[in-house]
Amino acid sequence: MPAKRRRKPDFRFQNVPLSEEELERKKKKEEKAKEKELKKQKAAQKAAEAAKLKAQQQGPTTSKASKKKPGMADAVDENPEDFIDPETPSGDKKKLSKQMAKQFSPEAVEKGWYEWWEQSGFFEADSNSSKPPFTIMIFSNNLICRSRILKNAFYVLPPPNVTGALHIGHALTAAIQDTIIRWRRMSGYNTLWVPGMDHAGIATQVELTSKRLVLDVAYWWLSKWYGNGKNEYGGTILKQLRRLGASLDWSRECFTMDEKRSYAVTEAFVRLYKEGLVYRDLRLVNWDCVLRTTISDIEVDNIDIKEKTPLKVPGYKNMVEFGVLTSFAYPLEENIGEIIVATTRVETMLGDTAIAVHPDDPRYKHLHEKFASHPFNGRRLPIVCDSILVDPIFGTGAVK
Repeated sequence: MPAKRRRKPDFRFQNVPLSEEELERKKKKEEKAKEKELKKQKAAQKAAEAAKLKAQQQGPTTSKASKKKPGMADAVDENPEDFIDPETPSGDKKKLSKQMAKQFSPEAVEKGWYEWWEQSGFFEADSNSSKPPFTIMIFSNNLICRSRILKNAFYVLPPPNVTGALHIGHALTAAIQDTIIRWRRMSGYNTLWVPGMDHAGIATQVELTSKRLVLDVAYWWLSKWYGNGKNEYGGTILKQLRRLGASLDWSRECFTMDEKRSYAVTEAFVRLYKEGLVYRDLRLVNWDCVLRTTISDIEVDNIDIKEKTPLKVPGYKNMVEFGVLTSFAYPLEENIGEIIVATTRVETMLGDTAIAVHPDDPRYKHLHEKFASHPFNGRRLPIVCDSILVDPIFGTGAVK
């Protein structure tokens, strides 16, 4: 009979007494668990009491369907026509709707008011009034200064061009001026705001060209065209000003080419000429080849050309070369020869007053402080030195 093996004793499942430190930790752990459970019970009790109190305060609940919003009953009885302004005859005071519309409509609100204002003469100035004057007019700066001396209030209204319609800039200016004139009117002034339009000479000639009209027309034909333009564009401008609500005195409407304004311009230039403030003389001008008139510097587009460049010029079939250096000679005094100048603006030689060379250019050292003669008018031209403006390797190294 085989011998039985003896099992070793297992001490893991035996009741080993805990130490005092372990007993203390176990005790604290049990106490914390009890405190946590107690707090949870108290919180649940408070929540139940709060819910009960809230239910008592609200009372019995009612369904949302049974509630009526304020005004709902009245809305059923509303008449939509009560919110629409009745049609107002032209020139009559605007008729208003029985009820104020719920949504603002500028077109509906503003319609009819301006015609009544204009027909009633609210914007017209009284020439016999004893009130202090306040005027926004088309005046020159000279008249503005005089008005300040006379202690009369005048403003400048730059008239819009008859060749176009008003844009947002005109609307801004009109709104500001209208605010000022209305404020002065309500402050007891005898106000006058004069409407007007400008003929825009150059712009009108360009418009003539676009319409393929002959430029060599008589003055009466040009005036006739201005009249047509005034009716075509001017009508739009006047409608726009009325639409803006500008409180202008339409009984004094003017045009810069009408008889009174033309006479005033002529009178102004005659006075300036007699006082020696304007004069006629021979000068280089900007000449428009198509319009056949002089134009101001502000109406000229400058192009920077660094080399020979062909460009299209109005009135010429073929391209015209610009940036071409042209050389011409100035005879020197004392019969010592000549000096050649190269320039792209040969047409300006009539106004030449001197010839400049570089001080270090050996070709012209013997000409320092010498004089040349203008080949056309004999004017003495001193030869001066300039190391900044003269480039010795450009052209001939001599500039006028």
